[in-house]
Amino acid sequence: MIEFKHVSKVYENGTRALDDVNIHINPGEFVFIVGASGAGKSTFLKLMMREDVPSGGSIQVNDFNLGTLPKRKIPYFRRTMGIVFQDFRLIPTMTVYDNVAFAMRVIGTKESTIRKRVPYVLNLVGLANKARNLPQELSGGEQQRVALARALSNNADIIIADEPTGNVDPQMSLEIVELLTRLNDGGTTVIMVTHAHELVQQFDRRVVILEHGRVVYDGNTKESGDMLQSSQGHLDRAYIDSFDPTFAITGENTAAALDESIKKYGNSKLKDTSGDFTVYLDKSAGSESDSQ
Repeated sequence: MIEFKHVSKVYENGTRALDDVNIHINPGEFVFIVGASGAGKSTFLKLMMREDVPSGGSIQVNDFNLGTLPKRKIPYFRRTMGIVFQDFRLIPTMTVYDNVAFAMRVIGTKESTIRKRVPYVLNLVGLANKARNLPQELSGGEQQRVALARALSNNADIIIADEPTGNVDPQMSLEIVELLTRLNDGGTTVIMVTHAHELVQQFDRRVVILEHGRVVYDGNTKESGDMLQSSQGHLDRAYIDSFDPTFAITGENTAAALDESIKKYGNSKLKDTSGDFTVYLDKSAGSESDSQ
């Protein structure tokens, strides 16, 4: 269970990132958190992962009250969730197997358990035959699936996916969300933060739309169409224009501009951001090590 009650967040420079946010997520739900840049999505995640604290209101995640949670207990809280980042955050010198195993080794999980669990989760994400490959030998979509396998390695109650389709092509984006929905069907709570509203509309799941730090919609995908278009249209235009102003979207040429941009930039090389790495650990396995 995740519950935000009248949560606000105001930064020192006066920016109000969240304003009276009320969201209740039941165990086993799949929720898309949607919003344009600056809508409050990143702040929402930081508060939910206890990387920051709210200026007002309360946040409850399972048995943890995040407003009163002592620092020494934050690592144990984070073991209840697995995090999938947009930029993968794989360790480039480790194989796929060891990238996944690392999240278990840092908390002292027995090697016998690791040898059973890692092949299992790699098989779940369709990468059993890539266990000995290095990250740079994989496609962007495969690297994202390794990141998902790592998030699953400690059998977390909650999977948080932060723009997991941002660095992969449209087909792989679809496959990643389909994989997340299958995990959700098995009982895992999934929260996916995204601005890809066209992708969201392909799945019959709950959608929460943030605008200027406030919840402007909370309902099912089928009824969210107009709100998504209103909330996201300017972001999609900015995304295309940032690649090439000649593809600026106006009126009748919207579809043509999107198609041309995808053709021209769909296979662009990914920026190498693999140097940063964060592990959120499982509540039940191993020792009481802090997250790395």
